[in-house]
Amino acid sequence: MFKGLGGLGDMAGMMKKAQEMQSKMGEMQDNLSAITVTGESGAGLVKATCTAKGELVGLDIDPSIFVPSEKEMAEDLILAAIKDAQARASEKSQEEMGKIAESMGLPPGMKLPF
Repeated sequence: MFKGLGGLGDMAGMMKKAQEMQSKMGEMQDNLSAITVTGESGAGLVKATCTAKGELVGLDIDPSIFVPSEKEMAEDLILAAIKDAQARASEKSQEEMGKIAESMGLPPGMKLPF
């Protein structure tokens, strides 16, 4: 039936797979908003919670760090906790994307989106 069309039959299969991947990527983006990770600094004095998309959604600060003479230290601890949470969010996001890639038969370590 497609004898004279060369690789067009394969093209239809590739398009279908691309649509499946797009659908799975959309689902994953929705799921990343529901997954949270927590980063911390100062041995747990400051904790920051982010979604796996990297959006900061919570901050827990032990009141003992609020000493006026230690303002810079408190700022550093808060910033470090937020950065830790965002790094963990990025790792979680890549982990979840890797699951999609694996389910689609893509090679391990292949980063999504392309």
